[in-house]
Amino acid sequence: MARKTSLREFQQYLAERLTGAAQGRHSSSWLGVRAGEQDWLIDLTDGGEILQAPRLTPVPLTRSWFAGIANIRGSLYAVSDFSVFCGGAPTPQNNNTRLLLIGSRYGSNAALLVTGMLGLRNPDDFEALPADADAPEWGNGRYKDAHGKVWSKLTVRELLADKNFMNIGV
Repeated sequence: MARKTSLREFQQYLAERLTGAAQGRHSSSWLGVRAGEQDWLIDLTDGGEILQAPRLTPVPLTRSWFAGIANIRGSLYAVSDFSVFCGGAPTPQNNNTRLLLIGSRYGSNAALLVTGMLGLRNPDDFEALPADADAPEWGNGRYKDAHGKVWSKLTVRELLADKNFMNIGV
């Protein structure tokens, strides 16, 4: 029988792994997230803190995928609904919705609103597929897991350098 882990224990474990990755340890792991109907892999070294999605302050005259501003311990973060940015449906606000702080490593207070967390993944468990020629550079990496499920790989540095992502005004 599988050992049950409380949500608090899992979040603490994940936070320790993310902190270790930011310090150069455990760099051989990916974080799995779901944005709308699409599953994404993110290097732990690029991932930041994961939070329950807080209440967002809307910003007028911004693109539909810009979800608003979040105050996280006194710092303001620009929050993008990653599903909408990728052309999907808006992310529902429920108990599974998470905010992934992604820009800290690159000097940006950027965050992604995602549908849910899919846990840590070992890169050795994936098979690289040819890049998706129709996808932007930040999301053209594709991998297949042992169950045949195809995942997209998010390159945070490329996303933060994307002019469309950085241009939130209408």
